[in-house]
Formats: sequence, structure tokens, C-alpha cells
Amino acid sequence: MKGSTKESQENITSSLNPLKIKWFRQHLLIWGTQNLRDFPWRNTCDPYAILIAEYLLQKTDAVMVVPIYNEFLFKYPTLENLAQASIDELSELLEPLGLYFRAERLYQCDRIILEKYGGKIPDSEKHLLELPGIGKYTARSICSQAFNQPLAVLDTNVARIIERFFSLQGARVKSRCKILWSAAEIIAPNKEVGKWNLTLLDFGAMVCRAKNPLCNNCPLSAKCNYIQTQTHFVAQQN
Repeated sequence: MKGSTKESQENITSSLNPLKIKWFRQHLLIWGTQNLRDFPWRNTCDPYAILIAEYLLQKTDAVMVVPIYNEFLFKYPTLENLAQASIDELSELLEPLGLYFRAERLYQCDRIILEKYGGKIPDSEKHLLELPGIGKYTARSICSQAFNQPLAVLDTNVARIIERFFSLQGARVKSRCKILWSAAEIIAPNKEVGKWNLTLLDFGAMVCRAKNPLCNNCPLSAKCNYIQTQTHFVAQQN
């Protein structure tokens, strides 16, 4: 096991060349200044609104979340308002998004925050992870978006970009892969990490897609290991 860990660390170090990371950041941030998607939860720093958004966004397409998110905040604008709702009411409202357990976890989370934290959303990854339905990605997303903390995130979109561009191979379950989490933290800039996280998420959804990636129109194509490998493979076939 120790040998495997050492080998993985060496793999990360060799793949994440500082100059390549700098180039990657620069070009991706330029892309982000013109292409970030506009969602209502991105136009606020209110921890409660961001917490709700993150619950609703779990394993759900962002476009589908927008109308439910707006209706949710209209009906329950504060934690105290949410505490007056029943699980059945929440389940009915959130039903179009799927994940039947989402309403119950949100219901439990609301009460814990009111009782344990005096109605204030925890501002630390550690405390957020103690809440039902919140994992590492969600906790870090809340910290970076609501509290401007320099915490990188990793989901399937981010993992795909890192694996392709830097030629890293993560574990099958990306959200639990230590190699990819370590890489995401190394690659992230020292400031405005919240914006950086959104840039990666959108780039993975819009350009570096799982199927039919837009490699021909990708601003990272000049140094992307994935494109170079694909080009070499096509050349061999011809």
C-alpha cells in the first residue's frame, strides 16, 4: 500500500508541471470571463441561498433546478420559514428533481443548523460535512461560493478535464479519488477559487464534455494530452 501511494504521488508530480498548470489556468480563466453560465444562485453570497442550491443541484442538471430553486426561496426565504414546512410539502416541491431522500435530508439539515448553530450556516468544511446529505464536494462548494474560502472542488466534470489535459488516471469513483482531489487542489489558484470552481464546472459541461467534446474549438487544445493522444491514434489508423 505504501508503495502504491508513493507511486501515485510521483505520478501526480510528474504530470502536473508548474508551467503547464500556469498555462492551463491562464487560458481557462480567459475562457471563463466570457462563457460562465448565469444561474440565480451565482448572483448571491447568501449562505442559505447557496446551501439550498447545492442540495438541489446534487446529481441534477442545473437548468432543471432553476424554477424549483426560485419557487423554493419564494416559499421558504429563511431557515426559520423552512422549519415550518413539512417533509411532505418539501417532497412535493422537489419531486420533479428526483432523489426522494433529498427533502428529508434538507429538512433534517435545517433543524440541525437552527438548533446547533443558532441559525447560521456553518462556515467550515468540517462542520458542513457533519450535516445530512452534504459530502466533500458540496461542503467545499458552499465554503468557496458563500464564504470565499480557497477550497477546490471535484466532480465528474472537473475530474474529466484534469484526467484529459494532464494525462492522469483516477479511480473509477472520481469523487473519492485521492489522486484527483490532490490534483484539483494543486491546480487551483490561490485567490478567487470560487470563480475558478465555476469555470471548471462550466468548461466540463460546455466544452470538455463526456461525449463529443468540442476539441476543435477548445482553448486548451494546444497542450491537452487527450487531444494529442487522439490525434496520434487517428494518424496511426490512416
